[in-house]
Amino acid sequence: MAIEVISKEENVQAEQGELPRKSQSNPPWTTDELILALDLYLRHRSSLPDKIHPEVQALSQLLGQIGSTLGLNRGGSFRNENGVYMKLGNFRRWDPKYVENGRKGLAKGNKNEKVVWDEFAEMPSKLAIAVAAIRRAVESSSAEAKALTGVSNEPDVIEAEEGKVLTRLHRYRERDRNLVQAKKKDVMKKQGCLRCEACGFDFAIAYGQVGNGIIDVHHTKPVHTLKPGEKTKLSDLALLCSNCHRLIHSKRPWLSVEQVRALRKEAQSNAI
Repeated sequence: MAIEVISKEENVQAEQGELPRKSQSNPPWTTDELILALDLYLRHRSSLPDKIHPEVQALSQLLGQIGSTLGLNRGGSFRNENGVYMKLGNFRRWDPKYVENGRKGLAKGNKNEKVVWDEFAEMPSKLAIAVAAIRRAVESSSAEAKALTGVSNEPDVIEAEEGKVLTRLHRYRERDRNLVQAKKKDVMKKQGCLRCEACGFDFAIAYGQVGNGIIDVHHTKPVHTLKPGEKTKLSDLALLCSNCHRLIHSKRPWLSVEQVRALRKEAQSNAI
């Protein structure tokens, strides 16, 4: 039986998106990884570090941790130093300062490079906050951070601007049974019912006794501000019906409770 040999060049090309993926090659770069790579690129914009540069090596190791968290890193050459160096070259093609004199960066990279560039390259404070939040989530030794490896991606939830890791952290907190029960108990004690804070829907009124206690709990804090191990306050949570909760997570960036409430009010006004 013939054994297929994949060269280092093919591995790099596959990682950059130039070749179809093979079983031994790496998956496309995630938004989280691209944000971290963009941060490194912008800090060395005038002269990119080579593959033996300490910061390139450190990022390669961090990306390996992210890959493990997301279930993508199966060992081997996952996001090796050469791949990180090549990714920095990919960003050059979206850099107006680099291409203004007719120069070109490495082509055929991940299609999301431009998305990440457009969202973060001209907003250094936003990029810095996202980078810090991703690092905290991956490098933390808290039980919550370790639990992120067991949280799966959800097809109905659009990934947050900051990527999959922080999306998982957000959803993990929303599903914390103790937090959910505490929020419901607090609202029931104060209001005597559990109504959606966006549309006012009450499962108990709509479905009778079988609807008692049914409501989603949404974490309202911006995803990039979430810190592993940080205590979530009940004031950070909002009660939502399943429809409004799904709508919040249906767009990128995610909508706020106030935005959903306004959209519903506008739709009702237009229907009259």
